[in-house]
Amino acid sequence: MDFVAGCIGGAAGVLVGHPFDTVKVRLQVQSVDKPLYRGTYHCFQSIIRQESMSGLYKGIGSPMMGLTFINAIVFGVQGNAMRMLGADTPLHQFLAGAAAGLIQTVICCPMELAKTRMQMQGTGEKSASRKLYRNSLDCLVRIYRKEGVRGINRGMVTTIIRETPGFGIYFLAYDTLTRALGCDADDGYIIPKLLLAGGMSGMASWISTYPVDVIKSRLQADGVGGANRYDGIVDCVRQSLRREGWRVFTRGLTSTLLRAFPVNATTFATVTLFLMYMREEEDDGVKDCESLQTNLQPSSL
Repeated sequence: MDFVAGCIGGAAGVLVGHPFDTVKVRLQVQSVDKPLYRGTYHCFQSIIRQESMSGLYKGIGSPMMGLTFINAIVFGVQGNAMRMLGADTPLHQFLAGAAAGLIQTVICCPMELAKTRMQMQGTGEKSASRKLYRNSLDCLVRIYRKEGVRGINRGMVTTIIRETPGFGIYFLAYDTLTRALGCDADDGYIIPKLLLAGGMSGMASWISTYPVDVIKSRLQADGVGGANRYDGIVDCVRQSLRREGWRVFTRGLTSTLLRAFPVNATTFATVTLFLMYMREEEDDGVKDCESLQTNLQPSSL
């Protein structure tokens, strides 16, 4: 039941937030010398005008394919970690979330690599004259044939650095907010409270790890349509700072936060309401929504 709830909630979150993620990636990796977009709104406008609405959903197949495995990993690891740690404390919420974030990177990294490559394909073209990848799966297959296992795991280190503390902060923030808001199942305002707690937790998680995400996106997009620019994480950080200054680490942050709130709010509300409905059928209702916290999954980030 938790597995099905996570899949439904995650899918809803992806549908709501993927256009914002496409904008984020385009802004993060565009050339500083010849930028295509002036900002978040201009990027949205340009993609729709040049590539149609479908341009905002490029690469959506990859996160959709990975949701089942990511949700299963997150639920299993987070739930088991909380049982092993015992008491439900803020520290244990952080540690359990961090463990879940760490382990799910095995699926998350290749999934985001394919998503990033697909999002960059045909930039500025309504109908690309030559598509390198037919879909997300074809993208991963081609990368594997050319670069092997190392190729499809490009950006793994930065993904681990982002996801481990990111999931920990997410679960900690959600635990703190739901306790502060008093999310009782009988509360007439439970849905707005869940939306607020989930949305704010997602934003807090992204803000805490966003600079790492910029580097990850640049490394995963490196080599698309030309030679590789970066030799590794340190070289990417050094070149980015030298050419663009510290503001490079906030590029695309606006679209990310605009995405984070509705995505995480939608995911949490969907998952919680589904679980509450299903458990009412089994044991005449859930007494307190906080009892569901260990079953709720943060969106991919």
